[in-house]
Parts: sequence; structure tokens; C-alpha cells
Amino acid sequence: MALSEALSELSKNTQAAEQFIHAAPPPSRSPQRAAITELWLADETVAVNRLLAIAGLCAERAQAAVKQAAGWVTRVRGLKETQSALDAFMREYDLSSEEGVLLMCLAEALLRIPDDDTAEKLIADKLAEADWESHLGRSDSLFVNASTWGLMLTGRIVRLAPESTNNIRAAINRLVNRSGEPVVRLALRRAMRMMGGQFVMGRNIAEALKNADSKPHRPYLHSFDMLGEAALTAADAQRYLQSYLDAIAAIGRHHDAAGDAQTTPIFARPGISVKLSALHPRYEYAHHARVVAELAPRLLLLAQTAKVNRIGLCVDAEEADRLELSLDIFEAVYRDPSLADWEGLGLAVQAFQKRAPAVIEWL
Repeated sequence: MALSEALSELSKNTQAAEQFIHAAPPPSRSPQRAAITELWLADETVAVNRLLAIAGLCAERAQAAVKQAAGWVTRVRGLKETQSALDAFMREYDLSSEEGVLLMCLAEALLRIPDDDTAEKLIADKLAEADWESHLGRSDSLFVNASTWGLMLTGRIVRLAPESTNNIRAAINRLVNRSGEPVVRLALRRAMRMMGGQFVMGRNIAEALKNADSKPHRPYLHSFDMLGEAALTAADAQRYLQSYLDAIAAIGRHHDAAGDAQTTPIFARPGISVKLSALHPRYEYAHHARVVAELAPRLLLLAQTAKVNRIGLCVDAEEADRLELSLDIFEAVYRDPSLADWEGLGLAVQAFQKRAPAVIEWL
């Protein structure tokens, strides 16, 4: 190809790229929606000062809040002796500690690793890094103190040699390096299932509904959430959509069979939470027009199905850069005439964001 032809082709490609980039200008916004956008990169000090100005409570309300919170703390502490050994473990390794974060990340990661070799490498890499011995003696539970990691790995009390007691990190390193380690790998995966039992109600909606009816959970209302990743393909999105539809129908049938009256308010019945990223493989602002056109009807179908089954549906919050896209989809569904007399559509608002006050005003 001659140089002139190459330059001409490059110019055409550049013009095409520019047309693609600038093809869809941002939609026009109402003043309230524009206020949300303006807070995206708002000065931190200005935002905090604005919140401080509206966050004050009168002495009477502040005292009532302290009294109520103190009552909750007292009652929870009173339940301490009735909690399981795993509860004690989770209290010691909560997400405010580096080790707690490591355990949760490892638990989630192991669920996604299909082969044993990679799982073993991950275990060996991560477990050797944390400061496990700093947790010894801090818990009231013998389960936790007898052997910080030995107990989690085996589910029973482990007697450590004196040299191991004095240096947990070295002991863990020896354990990982010596065992290769089907023992460590299998024990960890068993431990991950134990931890999963603390956070996952069931492997499917039928199991979750059954467990929700068990004695410890019976006094509570639940919003069922489907674990999983964002849809990567159109087939993924269709599969998630069908799973949500099936779950909504199952929740409605279950509580109708339990004798819920037709007049029971939506807020007194369990509901479901949905992730928009599970319903479209291109849930990104760069594909705004396409996503709103294709995703809003799917969310509308779920909302209509929830209305028929007399349960609530909440749209989960996700990545911050998707907020305004999710608001566009939410508004399109909320304003549909078929939902006009239904109070069951909800939206999770991330209160930590600087945009949260403006989002609440708009809602």
C-alpha cells in the first residue's frame, strides 16, 4: 500500500473513532439529577461540612439514640455465651483486622479456583503473610485460643508444642510447606464451608426458604439475594433473569402456603434483591442508551412478577461509577403505569458516597 493510501485509511479510521466516541452526548438532566452529578468529584471538606450542618440532633433525640443503642449492645453481649465456637472465631477475625480480611478474601477466592495446584499455591502464599500470633489470648473462646489456625483448619482443639505456641507464624509456615498439600487444602475448604454457613442461607431458593423458617431465623424478615458474578454474556444474563423469576415465584408460593393473608402488607413479607450487573453483560455507562433500552424491560418484568407475588424487590447498589446509570433504569421502571399502585420497588443507596444526600433528595 502506498504511503498516501495508508494515510487516507488512517484518517478514515480516526474519523470513525471520533464519531463513535462522541456519538451519544450525556442526556439532559433535571436540576435534582444534575445535583447528583455535581457531587461526583465534590471537595471532601465542603461535603463533610455540609453533612455536619444537617447531622445534629437535639439533646432529647441524641439521648434516646444512645439509650437504644446501649440496649442493643447489652442484649447482644448477653447472648455471647450461647453463640457457637464459629461465632467466637468470627468475632476475633472480623473485617476490621488484616487477618479477618485475608480469611474472607481467601474463602471467596477458593470457591472460584477449579484446580488443586492453584488452590495450594494460594493457601501457601496467603497464610504465611499474616500476623496470626497477635490474635492469641485475645478471645474468651478456647476454640480460638487453643490454636488460632489449627482450630479453623480441623474444626477441633489442637494441642500445640511449646515451640509452636511461641511462634504461630513459623508453625503455620511449617504446616503449609510440609503438608502440600491435600490436608491443608481439604481442611481449608471445609473451613470455608463452615464460614459460608454464617453468611449464606442456602444453596438454592428452596433451601434458603426452609432455613429462613427454622427457629433461629423465624422472627426475622429476609430479603433474599442471589450470589454470583456479573453477567459476561447474553446467555448469562438470560440465565440470571430466569433464576430471579423462579426465586420470586418460589418466595410468593412459600408464604402463600404458610397462610399469609392477601392483605398482608408488602413490608411484612420477605422480598428479593437483584443486581443489575447480572441482567446485562454491558452494564456500563459507555453503553448507556443500549443498556437502558435492554435492561429496563428486564427489571420491569421482575418488578411486575414481584407485584403479582406480593413481595418487595430491591435494586442492589454496585460500583460507584454505575450509580447514575442505575438511577436512569430505576426511574424508567418506577414510572411504568403497570406499577403505579405498588409500593414494593426499592433501591439501595450507598450512604458513604458524597452523592448520597442528593440521591435521597431525588428519590
